[in-house]
Amino acid sequence: MQDVKFIVTQELGKLAKWLRILGYDTEYHGEREVSDLVIRALKGDRVLLTRSPAFMKYTGIRVVRIESDHVEEQVDQVTRELALEFSEEDIFRRCVECNVLLEDIEKEEVRDKVPEYVFQTQEVFKRCPQCQKIFWQGTHWDMVGKWLEERGFCSS
Repeated sequence: MQDVKFIVTQELGKLAKWLRILGYDTEYHGEREVSDLVIRALKGDRVLLTRSPAFMKYTGIRVVRIESDHVEEQVDQVTRELALEFSEEDIFRRCVECNVLLEDIEKEEVRDKVPEYVFQTQEVFKRCPQCQKIFWQGTHWDMVGKWLEERGFCSS
């Protein structure tokens, strides 16, 4: 995985979550002024992803204007234009809500924090150190793996 970081504007919340799922450091800002986002992109060395033409006039930052309304096509566009790479090891490394790297947690520690069925059927758990949300390899994991495989990024 490359060390590419993103900042995503308010109309691209689903894209922000997908990039986090794929392991990329992705800030999402729902209510920032254009100039604030440009400064954050500059300071953080982040690629700015937007649907708005207002950002295209700025120099000194990398801006990708997203063309589609559909998140799958948005991810495909970003992947193609920035030549992103990722593998199965990259997916679900970050909290989809907080953007923080997840940490391993012992199974016994989640006994009362996940549904009983999940506790009985899963062995590997991760936790967000910020929001304390617990993650495991459920159906979302399979869906993302299938998406990556369909695009030739990894094989099952």
